[in-house]
Amino acid sequence: MGKTNPIEVQKALKNAGYPSDKQALMKTARKNGADKSLVQEIGSLRQDRFDGPNDVEKAIFGH
Repeated sequence: MGKTNPIEVQKALKNAGYPSDKQALMKTARKNGADKSLVQEIGSLRQDRFDGPNDVEKAIFGH
């Protein structure tokens, strides 16, 4: 996989429950067939708790 894009993140986190922590989001991403590098990227985020998908995207993409 090349650079992560927002659509891949949305697909990976489909049906994720919020608020959520990194471990739960990684599990959801794996279940949804996300690329291993995206799962690792979620796991390496500095933030541990996310209130919604926008929080995850801000942490990944910085906006």
